[in-house]
Formats: sequence, structure tokens, C-alpha cells
Amino acid sequence: QAQLVESGGGLVQPGGSLRLSCAASRSIFTGYLMGWYRQAPGKQREFVARISSGGTTNYADSVKGRFTISRDNAKNTVNLEMNSLKLEDTAVYYCRANTALSNYWGQGTQVTVSS
Repeated sequence: QAQLVESGGGLVQPGGSLRLSCAASRSIFTGYLMGWYRQAPGKQREFVARISSGGTTNYADSVKGRFTISRDNAKNTVNLEMNSLKLEDTAVYYCRANTALSNYWGQGTQVTVSS
């Protein structure tokens, strides 16, 4: 059964750090483009970061220099290290796995940045 399960969300103060993880079933990890997206209240879901099966990464301008995406091909996981968090990073963060023919989403994990 294909699935993505996110973990690691929570409440953090501005300037703090969090690490999100996404565990993927093997059938939707190998060869897939893995990414993180987020959706804040009242806003559309937006791209945050992605990493190819070969390790090439891309980031949204709003998180460049603060967030780092990585993947562990042995464990079928993709991680998002988030540093220097800002109030505007508050959102539900979703993991995505996709190819040209397939597209999967996780259930999301809440990240709240608040003082």
C-alpha cells in the first residue's frame, strides 16, 4: 500500500528549529521526486523544497538558506531541517512523492511558530 507519513511538527518560538520527516513506502520512494509543501490558514498550498532521486535540490525563495531537504534512500525517508523559523512559516506541512505518472501526498503535520 502506497503511503507517506509525516512526523516532527510542533510548536516552536521564532528563531527556533524543527526537523520534519516523511516515511514513504518503498513503492513510492525509489525513483520519485520527493518534496515538501505547506498550507497556511486561508492560503493555497505552496511549494517549499524538493529533492530528486539523484539528490538535486530546489527551494522556494522564502526558505532558501534556512531550510535543508535531504533523503535517506536506505530508509525511504525524506527530511526537512528548518532553522531560523519565522512566524510566517506557520502552516501544515505536506510530503509529496511524484513522477510524471504518479502523485502521492501525506496527511500533513502542523508547524506553529509563535512566541
